[in-house]
Amino acid sequence: MPKSTVPPEELAAFLEASHADPFHTLGMRPTGDFLAVRVFRPDAASVTVVDAGNRARKFEAVKIHPEGFFEAVLPKNTAEFSYILCLKSHDGQEWETRDPYSFGRILGDTDVYLHAEGNHWDLYQKFGAHLTKVDGVEGTVFCVWAPNAQRVSVVGDFNNWDGRVHPMRKLLGSGIWEIFLPGIQEGAHYKFEVKGYHGEICLKSDPFAFYGQHGQQTASIVYDLGRFAWSDQSWMKYRASQEWTKKPISIYEVHLASWQRVAEEDNRPLSYIELSQRLIPYCLEMGFTHLELMPVAEHPYDGSWGYQVAGYYAPTSRFGNPDEFRHFVDSCHQAGIGVILDWVPAHFPKDVHGLAMFDGTHLYEHADPRQGEHRDWGTYIFNYGRNEVRNFLIANALFWFDQYHIDGLRVDAVASMLYLDYSREGGEWVPNCFGGRENLDAIYFLKRFNEVSYERFPGIITIAEESTAWPGVSRPTYLGGLGFGFKWNMGWMHDSLDYMSLDPIHRRYHQGSVTFSLLYAFHEHFILVLSHDEVVHGKGALLGKMPGDMWQKFANLRMFYALMWAHPGKKLLFQGGEFGQWEEWRYNQSLDWHLKQFPLHAGLSRLVQHLNHIYKEYPAFYELDDTNDGFEWIDFHDSDNSIVAFLRKSAGGQSLVFAMNATPVVRAGYRIGVPKEGHYREILNTDAEAYGGSDGGNMGGVHSEPTPWQSRGHSIQINLPPLALLAFVAD
Repeated sequence: MPKSTVPPEELAAFLEASHADPFHTLGMRPTGDFLAVRVFRPDAASVTVVDAGNRARKFEAVKIHPEGFFEAVLPKNTAEFSYILCLKSHDGQEWETRDPYSFGRILGDTDVYLHAEGNHWDLYQKFGAHLTKVDGVEGTVFCVWAPNAQRVSVVGDFNNWDGRVHPMRKLLGSGIWEIFLPGIQEGAHYKFEVKGYHGEICLKSDPFAFYGQHGQQTASIVYDLGRFAWSDQSWMKYRASQEWTKKPISIYEVHLASWQRVAEEDNRPLSYIELSQRLIPYCLEMGFTHLELMPVAEHPYDGSWGYQVAGYYAPTSRFGNPDEFRHFVDSCHQAGIGVILDWVPAHFPKDVHGLAMFDGTHLYEHADPRQGEHRDWGTYIFNYGRNEVRNFLIANALFWFDQYHIDGLRVDAVASMLYLDYSREGGEWVPNCFGGRENLDAIYFLKRFNEVSYERFPGIITIAEESTAWPGVSRPTYLGGLGFGFKWNMGWMHDSLDYMSLDPIHRRYHQGSVTFSLLYAFHEHFILVLSHDEVVHGKGALLGKMPGDMWQKFANLRMFYALMWAHPGKKLLFQGGEFGQWEEWRYNQSLDWHLKQFPLHAGLSRLVQHLNHIYKEYPAFYELDDTNDGFEWIDFHDSDNSIVAFLRKSAGGQSLVFAMNATPVVRAGYRIGVPKEGHYREILNTDAEAYGGSDGGNMGGVHSEPTPWQSRGHSIQINLPPLALLAFVAD
């Protein structure tokens, strides 16, 4: 074997892929009075060093080890120069490349400092894989955080997945590894080969990858996010000027893989492009203002519904590439539809290719399982107290707002983040520094997430799925709140579903289930939700929860939806609920769209459509959602008849009168007090024939009478159909 200027121990370290500082040895390096160019390429039979400025000047490298370590020792006192590596494979193929080890450090000191501080909000522009040009050379920069790793290499289809070929530079004191690989183009598949703290080798997907495989294959893919041309400027300008608490928000919650499938093609889900063509027109037809997508970030397991995220910066490739997802969002905006994403900072899966034990230590997660593990879900919990981890998550939220023009993030499982004893028995959790059960690190993280999101992207909304009575979830942080824009109203959902599931004969004893929510309805900015969680795991579909025969089930559900739209708070309905899906939701099957051909299902769909229409038409439905100035009881005492009546009011003085009869008995000539005299036009009757009802009602409206009733000077006498809700507006 030819003699080398490389010390034997260093050579051995390269061959064993254990060298701690490859940039110290590889590339063009002075050695005494000489220059040496060292190259490790097991895929090459020969290597020639060529002067980039004078290609006639060539230096043949000597293979100093049969596994592919080459060295060219240049003549004495040769000055350093830019060079090209000409390589020949064992089968005679030739190619050229620039040497990755001829380039200097990429990441700047400011980036390193902000990352360590936890305040690098544009982190996704630096970490991960980025197509770029360095010193006029095109290629890809790779950057990853793995402070306790002994070695990190980029491996991929460009180096036979050999971790010895492209070990990265570690920026001392930061735990950041980086390398520029010339010639690596868009579409290249790659991972990080990490030699962990204890010497174990693991292949990790890029935490910042913009694109990746899903399922059994989990490689990250180099992708250029810089070429998409947005056409939603009007929407973005409009969005930035809105005060959404005062606007109508009716959300259609969708699981992209199961909304609609192509039965003729092996039951495949629709692509992002196909969803643009089908889902958006449907959403417009039904009158929803927003789409909420269950998690679209890359996830390996279909059965997690997207809630076990592995690729936080990559929309799933199940339905297309990142620009095709952008096309979907762009098309939504051009149609006037906002897009909300489910975001999951509460936990992450233990999959070996993901964040778990990333550098051989508990890097992203707590080491103590009492703090770092959700046993219910089989997942890890982020260490929110670590600056770099908190930065990773907040930068991720900003990434979706910035790069994908997302209009809102609904944060999953907030309660699990707020409480250290969430789903734990005594002795299974660690109190905070004050001895309490509150997760102070998570609270700080959530506050910073909201503060930075609203500061940098005016007009977006953040939504908390928070199931407890934690105070001030949607209150600004400067007033002591968590800073969310809205909170899911889980209490209303549970109470109302319990009430609706009762046989009408028993509802008289549970009137409080209808009225109780108004005691706290204005403590937060609420969204009323009938989400996917209520139609899975044996709970059955909403229609199946309703009591009675077929007609009564539909009548109950129509009444329930109307009550939901009439109640203070924004609205959310899960896919299939709008037409009365019979079967509970299946994540791997299409909705039962054929049901819409049947009159009762079609009627329910028309009702939801009409509810969304009048919801947007009358400001009394939404303008004062967050104050009791927008709501007034007319009568909630008539529990014997299971009837409630109330007013909704707008900021401009508009009043809507609502009356609900939760029994199958017609209440003819029922009198309710009204705010003023005049003609009261019936704008909603859930018993209308068009919706599948018996068509009982009030012939389009009634005139008030100067008969004092319920502490009001005027009243109206109405016919209340069975299992129905009516709404009137004073002309």
